[in-house]
Amino acid sequence: MSYDERIVRGRVLPDVVPLFPLAGALLLPGAQLPLNIFEPRYLRMVDDALGGARMIGMIQPRDGDMSGAAGLYSVGCAGRITSFVETDDGRYLITLAGKKRFRVKEELNVDTPYRQAAVSWRAFASDEVNDPSADFVDRDRLVLAMRRYLDTEGLKTDWDVVDEAPTGALVASLAMGCPFAPNEKQALLEADSTAARAECLIALMEMSGAEGGDSTMQ
Repeated sequence: MSYDERIVRGRVLPDVVPLFPLAGALLLPGAQLPLNIFEPRYLRMVDDALGGARMIGMIQPRDGDMSGAAGLYSVGCAGRITSFVETDDGRYLITLAGKKRFRVKEELNVDTPYRQAAVSWRAFASDEVNDPSADFVDRDRLVLAMRRYLDTEGLKTDWDVVDEAPTGALVASLAMGCPFAPNEKQALLEADSTAARAECLIALMEMSGAEGGDSTMQ
């Protein structure tokens, strides 16, 4: 049987996706990302997506620049709109369910106010199957790095929830939720497995914790 890169769990992914460049907003396959949409061009994007494949491509702008002509990283993640609410003031509250990463082949010249690209899904076949590498994550080291990082950043969490969370879900939640720089978020996105993403997370959190510790030592 030949491999069709566009079929994920019975759904055919589109060859062209609308792009939503949003610095620091990371979507991973199998995870969910809530979004508050208020810019007119992205309200239009959601309208069009709801009338079509319901897919939006989340992608990081380089250097955090979200202007209309910002350069983009070449790898993003497509999400399907799974919930939609329109507020009284005209905003859209949506949730994207991460489906599969993509590589931008070519950004298209389009008439829409939002950007669109022809994409390839081929490099990310691993997104379609369960990732067994979560079993090999050093969870004790991950949680220790997390504790130090959250303390340094002045952030809090529910440790009972952390203790009960499956390792894969914990890694995804940290990667998406921690306020890392866009290039760091991109490194997490492009990691080729949960174990590799966990190693990247640990390195980022330990580096931040070390910097915080150095700044307080006199």
